[in-house]
Amino acid sequence: MIPLHFDNGLIPVIAQDAETNEVLMLAYANEEAVKLTIATGQAHYFSRSRKRLWKKGEESGHTQRVVRILTDCDEDALIYQIEQEGAACHLGYRSCFFRTIDGAFIAEKVFNPGEVYANKQE
Repeated sequence: MIPLHFDNGLIPVIAQDAETNEVLMLAYANEEAVKLTIATGQAHYFSRSRKRLWKKGEESGHTQRVVRILTDCDEDALIYQIEQEGAACHLGYRSCFFRTIDGAFIAEKVFNPGEVYANKQE
């Protein structure tokens, strides 16, 4: 693995649909999350709010199988090219980028988060 540059122990990760190139989400990973992602083929991240490692879909079942990992020229950002099971967004949308900066919704919900998480937040 090439040396990655983590800022305060974290590196930004874009999850991108491997087939359509749609950007599904932005999250952060620490070194352990990146290593687990490589070892398991499943997307792992580091939650800044919960301050812990998490596997995408551990609560929702909406997992991400990693097809390929790309790094940028500065080696301080990653793209996980993935096959998304279900939705990427914990608010119920396929992509976390479901509205414009003006607040217009450009996508419909795929699932009801209240039913999936039962008062849990991913």
